[in-house]
Amino acid sequence: MDWNLDRNLSTLTVDNCTTNDAMIERVLEKILPRNLILGGQLFHMRCCAHILNLIVKDGLCIISDAIEKIRESVHFWTATPKREEKFIEACGQVNIPFKKKLVLDCKTRWNSTFFVLQVATQYKDVFHRLSQRDYQYKALPSEHDWMMANEICQRLELFYDVTLLFLSTLYPTLNVVFPKICEIKLALIEWLSCPNSIIHGMAATMITKFDKYWGVSNGVMAVGIVLDPRYKIDLLDYFPSNLWRKFSL
Repeated sequence: MDWNLDRNLSTLTVDNCTTNDAMIERVLEKILPRNLILGGQLFHMRCCAHILNLIVKDGLCIISDAIEKIRESVHFWTATPKREEKFIEACGQVNIPFKKKLVLDCKTRWNSTFFVLQVATQYKDVFHRLSQRDYQYKALPSEHDWMMANEICQRLELFYDVTLLFLSTLYPTLNVVFPKICEIKLALIEWLSCPNSIIHGMAATMITKFDKYWGVSNGVMAVGIVLDPRYKIDLLDYFPSNLWRKFSL
């Protein structure tokens, strides 16, 4: 207040945790609602990268069993240098170039799980051959597990690219973020029409989380697009209005 920040603050962006929720409430007790956009409805803004992480993690829970088998397989063949050598040798036997090293993921970051799946699916035949040679290896994923992992990787590539954008050191501004958020929603809507029940279930779960965090703020994001001379109103005409029009602008 000594610096009049309470009169020049529109939003506060934090990651999604209960501690921050409590902190936001304390801050709002000291700021008059009339000084904020829409009376403070948009004051609490969640970190886009964190929200995207939550959305995709909810979707990946649908295929958690397949992911766990692939994770166990990767862990088994990276546990010791000798096993890594054996894996590389098996790659040569089935004529699959060893271009990317197997790595374990960080379970709290979905993009690292995506990378594990993306690399491991390239070596599906290698894992199968090794299961015939080493009786200690008992975590071989089924054909269905590999099929689902491959399909999920193809569908999540957009999310992976957007995550890299959100995590960039240049901190992308609203006019950059908004089109990507719309692309994600369009992709999820398309997944809903997939005949595969697992993909449909993932989409339904992810859309619920999407609307929870981005359903209210999309209208203000649209204002940021209009103010960008490269887009103006044209981009809003391109995306269906139900993606961003949640209140009167």
